[in-house]
Amino acid sequence: MTNASHAALPATASLEIVGLEKRFGETLALRGVDLTVVPGEVHGLLGENGSGKSTLIKVLAGYHVPDAGELLVAGEKIGLPLQAGQAYSLGLAFVHQDLGLIPSLSVLENLRLGRMESGARRLHISWRRERERARETFRRYQLEIDPRATVADLAPVDRALLAIVRAITDFRAVREDLGRPQCVLVLDEPTVFLPRAGIDQLFALVRQITEAGGSVLFVSHDLEEVREITDRVTVLRDGQVAGTVTTADARDSEIVGMILGKELREARTQRATPNEVEALGEVDELSGGQLSKVSFDFSRGEVLGLTGLGGSGFEEVPYFLFGARQAVHGALRFGGRSFDLGNFTPTRAMGAGLSLIPADRQRAGAVGGLSVTDNVLMSSISEFFHAGVLRRRAMVEETHRLMEQFDVRPLAPRGLYASLSGGNQQRALLAKWLRTSPTLLLMHEPTQGVDVGARQQIFSAIREAARSGASVICASSDYEQLAAICDRALIFSHGRVVNELVGADVTQHGLISACYESAASAPTAAGGR
Repeated sequence: MTNASHAALPATASLEIVGLEKRFGETLALRGVDLTVVPGEVHGLLGENGSGKSTLIKVLAGYHVPDAGELLVAGEKIGLPLQAGQAYSLGLAFVHQDLGLIPSLSVLENLRLGRMESGARRLHISWRRERERARETFRRYQLEIDPRATVADLAPVDRALLAIVRAITDFRAVREDLGRPQCVLVLDEPTVFLPRAGIDQLFALVRQITEAGGSVLFVSHDLEEVREITDRVTVLRDGQVAGTVTTADARDSEIVGMILGKELREARTQRATPNEVEALGEVDELSGGQLSKVSFDFSRGEVLGLTGLGGSGFEEVPYFLFGARQAVHGALRFGGRSFDLGNFTPTRAMGAGLSLIPADRQRAGAVGGLSVTDNVLMSSISEFFHAGVLRRRAMVEETHRLMEQFDVRPLAPRGLYASLSGGNQQRALLAKWLRTSPTLLLMHEPTQGVDVGARQQIFSAIREAARSGASVICASSDYEQLAAICDRALIFSHGRVVNELVGADVTQHGLISACYESAASAPTAAGGR
């Protein structure tokens, strides 16, 4: 049913939500939400961070207890709240935003949790049989993941693929158990950690599901992905339904207008030119991981983009420069000092004026179980000690000021960082690191999983950091983002810098063309200015 007309919707919906409401204290997160997902369709669910999308998903999963509303599955009215495990028995399978994996367990245990088979005497688990079953599952989806590996040791991409495969396996199992195709797979921002090849693979699986009569509820911030895979789209704004449209009939401006409640005016980058910038430093023959003898310079007041196709190595550079990963060889020179990247550490990096905002903000950028205040001021907590006593009130006041400055919502310095939406988490991280006035700001996918409005605020903060005299190095596979913020971009292929775009040449089309053309040709060293 993908990309088909929905002039006449099926009489019985796979999933129907009527008048759903959910309150957290004084905040009404969901206000009379209606949503209908029909058999054979991919239904997009869009909205800014904090609009109510994740709350709705967690009500469906039985995690949140709603205050009002009705739920119908395959035409049958289901009592709310759902009990633990009830969603599965109703034919609902989930990939949650945080993936829902247990890091300390193995890949196999996460994949087959609750569904492992015992041996002939039913006294123990047949681990050999379970490992072979897991390998067969991964082979079916053309994945190379070791069932014995610990999830905590997996790369973010492999963790995401594991969660997706588990959900699809669950989806198919419950559909067979129930003996009906009208099951629903719920994907809450499933592509955040996936390279393009992984996205293509996921979308192929989604199409298999809908062709067999199943349905998919697809939550995303990426309009290109939404347009590619969905049939209809429902937009939430401030906990209410702003509208539902047929994807093929709606313009991007119409969808964005529903998301924001206003027309979005794209920020235009005032690009720095070579004669306007002051050379700040250089990276000399950085090698490690996929990188081989990478050299380039960077300037004060410049936003330098690093990009390439998946596996080209560009995404490793910020972590080597910050000392989060140990390089085999290479040097970082700036401010009249030279640092050996073979034994560089994050502590030395911060002392030298570097800051890093990683792609995996939840695991590598912050501590979700601590307050926003503790996270935002973690790197500068020594300022708040007086006579050996930590001045908590001063910390809260400073965090309140920063949250106002960077528009972090809700304005609750004592609230848990994990309770913030993705865009607000990222703004909090920007507040944390920009407060330190870094000389060199390193970023990896700074707007990953962030809504349209938050993207523009983050772009503005990045450009403001550059205007204040910092050098910003941004590694990203988001070509639209790089075109919006970068003065210059280096193209990577096979672990080397092979091309450079400057000024007006840094466009979305120019970046895409350069990346694919570079990947198709033999790698040769280039870069620098």
